[in-house]
Amino acid sequence: MNIGIAAKKSGLPPKTIRYYEDVGLLKADRAGNGYRAYSMSDVHRLRFLQRSRSLGFSVEECRQLLSLYADKERESVDVKAIAQVKLAEVDRKIAELASLRDLLSHLVQNCHGDERPDCPIIDGLAGSDTIQ
Repeated sequence: MNIGIAAKKSGLPPKTIRYYEDVGLLKADRAGNGYRAYSMSDVHRLRFLQRSRSLGFSVEECRQLLSLYADKERESVDVKAIAQVKLAEVDRKIAELASLRDLLSHLVQNCHGDERPDCPIIDGLAGSDTIQ
């Protein structure tokens, strides 16, 4: 199948499919006319990549996961280790976002939002000691 059909079946734009080829995550066969030719196996790999990327896995992590996906003698402990690292990263990001939210909420609550020039938000962004 051509890239347009593979794109429809995988849910990925052709540009993304070409990118995955450029970085070595996928290698399409070439038809006699030189055009890319994709198999259903390629579409499955593309769907795998789409789901992996949507969970936040990097290109390199996807490379590892694809290798494990293709290895029928893989040990699930290897897959779990990659997922655990990603989960810890997500938890860290959530904690950072919660901290940012708390700080911003504090600044907003302490700003009078009136005609006066005093503004804890501006002071906070400027790095003054009003942030607690």
